[in-house]
Amino acid sequence: MATIPITKRGAESLKAELHKLKTVDRPWVINAISEARAQGDLSENAEYESAKDRQGFIEGRIQEVEGKLSAAQIIDPSELDAGGRVVFGATVELEDEDTGDRVTYQIVGEDEADLKKGWVNISSPIARALIGKEEGDVAVVVAPGGEKAFEVVAVKYI
Repeated sequence: MATIPITKRGAESLKAELHKLKTVDRPWVINAISEARAQGDLSENAEYESAKDRQGFIEGRIQEVEGKLSAAQIIDPSELDAGGRVVFGATVELEDEDTGDRVTYQIVGEDEADLKKGWVNISSPIARALIGKEEGDVAVVVAPGGEKAFEVVAVKYI
């Protein structure tokens, strides 16, 4: 299985989700199934069916998170030394060449991406255009709305 890059923060988030699934959600759904069974006829018991469906979702998510964690290559951006190049985990300040607007993004793993927080997925068009660039370079991003050019203003490893 190929390794999946993830930041230290993203790995901690997945570990917290896994802990909650195993210690809170799983016991809750087992209890809900027991209560529904106690009501008698299971063939027409909506609560039982709902609890079984929820159990299937929880068990599937546990397997998915465990799989991601076992294949994860955890990267701490603060320990990177890429010589000023944009790499996974780097925080990049960009200036739109057309408008002059500035934006800051951190390149993160698939499960961590959140554009509102400025975290972009490593496989997104903008991250792919930025990888390997240095301060002063221009990255051309091919997006659904057309091409956009961004100048790399700063690269930080925080």
